[in-house]
Amino acid sequence: MLDLNTKEKSLLQDAKEHETLCVAKYKDHAEKTNCQELKNLFNSLASKEQQHLDTINQILSGTVPNMNQNSGQNQGNEQNTQSEFNLGNLQGQMQVNYNETDKLLCQDALSTEKYVSSTYNTSIFEFRDKNIRQVLNHIQKEEQEHGEEIYNYMNKHGMYN
Repeated sequence: MLDLNTKEKSLLQDAKEHETLCVAKYKDHAEKTNCQELKNLFNSLASKEQQHLDTINQILSGTVPNMNQNSGQNQGNEQNTQSEFNLGNLQGQMQVNYNETDKLLCQDALSTEKYVSSTYNTSIFEFRDKNIRQVLNHIQKEEQEHGEEIYNYMNKHGMYN
């Protein structure tokens, strides 16, 4: 069983709340957009945030997940996402005509990813257990990748200046 101090438990509870919010936000955003590409992106990110939430809950219940097993799965997801993005670029030029609601949803999601990533950055320094720090670092890296995916979508569609 993990011996978490009060501060570590509090940071994990905060992370749990952030991940819960991210899952709900991405599902909600997916419902609000008419763009199938953006709907797919938001649904994919909701799934990834659910994995983060599951990981945080696992730590809170006393188990530190082995990130070596998870990293193989995530590498496959990253390759698929990158391939899909490259395929999208080959299919057409940057689209400048976009829905203003979609732009706001993307801006909201990108701001959320920036904030959540920064909270993980702080948390990493506060944990005594090296394995937990590695797990949090892994999640933070994925949060940054989520931000990159959103940025890439926005840039492709002329939403990012």
